[in-house]
Amino acid sequence: MAVKWIGGHSSSILCLNVNSEGLVASGAERGELTLWDGGGTPAGQLQLLGADDVTSVVFSPCCPTRLYTSHGETISLLDVRSLKEPIECFHVNEEEINCLSVNETDTFLAAADDSGAIKVMDLEHKKVTRSLRHSNICSSVAFRPQRPQSLVSCGLDMQVMLWNLQKARPLWTTNLQECEAQENSPQSAGQFFNPPLAHSLSVASCGNLFGCGAQDGKVRIFRVTGVKFERELEFQGHSLGVSQVLFMPGAYWLLTGGNDGKVLLWDVNSDVGKQLKSPAKSLQRRKARAPASTRKEGKLNKVASNEQTRVLPKVTIEHGEKVNWIACAEIKGSKRVLVADQSSSVSVYPLPE
Repeated sequence: MAVKWIGGHSSSILCLNVNSEGLVASGAERGELTLWDGGGTPAGQLQLLGADDVTSVVFSPCCPTRLYTSHGETISLLDVRSLKEPIECFHVNEEEINCLSVNETDTFLAAADDSGAIKVMDLEHKKVTRSLRHSNICSSVAFRPQRPQSLVSCGLDMQVMLWNLQKARPLWTTNLQECEAQENSPQSAGQFFNPPLAHSLSVASCGNLFGCGAQDGKVRIFRVTGVKFERELEFQGHSLGVSQVLFMPGAYWLLTGGNDGKVLLWDVNSDVGKQLKSPAKSLQRRKARAPASTRKEGKLNKVASNEQTRVLPKVTIEHGEKVNWIACAEIKGSKRVLVADQSSSVSVYPLPE
């Protein structure tokens, strides 16, 4: 059963984030921002100017009192010790921002918006150093841990991209719909009716593995090797679109939330293989083992996707409402999943050890 955190919002909660000290931030429609202590009591509330929906909240990885929020086309920097007007506001995006990401050295911030643009800000000099682009709405962007100049993004153009801040063009791009067509699977005809619009990304703590959730209900796991990435695994995660994916800190456990009202926990480590610590080597070994006919571009990936029948969630949470955002927090010594949905409360579920 979920514990409900109430009293922090009057409208639908759209985003969540947790800092290193266990403080939770939630953003909602109409400019509402709330801080929660680990017990679920509101520890601070703010109504942001303009009353635009708060679409993303991200704590600084280096300074847990710094909170970046996006509302409309604005990014506001707040100090959670005294939740008053923003310390600074940045207007660098031209359309509504969907997602923020800060790199682990707190030197760059990326903001993805409805125009498909990703504006990358140098936080020290407070200016945009890169403007990256998707051809449709950019729904999610994430810096890679241990690689402060590298980030991944995805969007409603069905593209997943790998970027390096030294370059304005993507290092590597994958079109999810083209991947489906290559599979020649019986479902591929149906893909055109339910295209794999990409909604959410999360990168594992190692920085080499990331997951992507899409409108077709599938979860795809990619592994980065150098300046490109390959699909390692694909599985049907939800009966409707996957709205959220989240790698848990320090582990290869992936949480997914869907429009079907389910929250699922997957053990990606056991499904991808035990060699995650040295991705390049394990990939080479697998390529070496693969017969010549499967070595061609796109064919190697078929092995992983055909195994989808055996990829089953370790935990299923029947949340019952369309999932807007998920976060993971340690509360009273045990892991909890925090879920935001169409309601004004945060639902908190225990995770088995």
